[in-house]
Amino acid sequence: MKRFSLSILTLCLVSALWAQSQKLPLIGISGTHATGGATQVSSTYIQAVIRAGGVPVVLPINDNIEVLTKMVTSIDALIMTGGEDIDPLKYYNEEALPAQGEIDPERDAFDIALIKLAIERGIPLLGICRGHQLINVACGGTLYQDIPSQIKTGVIKHRQQAPGWYGTHRIELDPNSVLAKILGTTTIISNTFHHQAVKDVAPGFKVTGRTSDGVVETMEMKDNPRVFSVQFHPEAPTSRGLDDFFPIFTYLIGLASEQ
Repeated sequence: MKRFSLSILTLCLVSALWAQSQKLPLIGISGTHATGGATQVSSTYIQAVIRAGGVPVVLPINDNIEVLTKMVTSIDALIMTGGEDIDPLKYYNEEALPAQGEIDPERDAFDIALIKLAIERGIPLLGICRGHQLINVACGGTLYQDIPSQIKTGVIKHRQQAPGWYGTHRIELDPNSVLAKILGTTTIISNTFHHQAVKDVAPGFKVTGRTSDGVVETMEMKDNPRVFSVQFHPEAPTSRGLDDFFPIFTYLIGLASEQ
C-alpha cells in the first residue's frame, strides 16, 4: 500500500518537473479509490493525454482544502474521470431509488471540490462520464438516477456489451457547439457505459448533444467553452491510436498550453 502510494506521488513529481523543463502542459486527472484504499486511474486517460501532447498528473483523493487548492493551481487543465454513482440525497436532494448504484462519499466531495476550484481558477475542464454528471451536479443540476426505470419511452442501450473502444450508438451534436467544431461533424457514434444521466441542466450550461431517446450526452458552459463534458468515453479509442475523438484531447491540451 505505502509503496503504491509513494509511486503515485513520485510519478506526479517527476511528471511535473519534466513538464516544466519541456514547457508541456500539466493535465490533472482525478483519481479513484482502488481496493485497499490506493489511488488509481485507468491507463486509457493517461495514454490519451500523452498522445495529445500533455503530461498526465494523477490527483489522489483527499479532503485537505489547501492541498486541493495547490493541486488545481499547479495544473494547466483538469479531466474528471468516470466511476461510481453520485449521492442524490446530499447533492441534489432526492431520495435514492432502488436502482441507485454504489457511491463513494469521499470521492464525491473530492471531485466536486476540484470542479469548483477549476471553474473558479478558469482552467480548461473536461468531464467524462461520471465527470460529465458531476459537473452538472456541482453547478446546480440534477440527474436521472436510473435511465431504464425513469426514461420510459424509446430507451436505447446505454450500457454496451462491446469492447470499450467501440462505438454502439449515435449522438447528434449542436452544429454551433465546441464539440461539433473540433470533431468536424454533427453526428458521432460513441461508446456507452452508464445508467445515470443529466436531468435538469445546471444554470449557465447548455446541452450540445443527445441520443435519439433524448439522453444528454454532451454539454458546455454557455460563457466559457473551456468547460465542457461528454457522457461517453473518448479516452478509450484515443488511447488505442484511433482518431475519432482524438481532437477532444488535442483541443484540451491546446487550451492548457495557453495557460
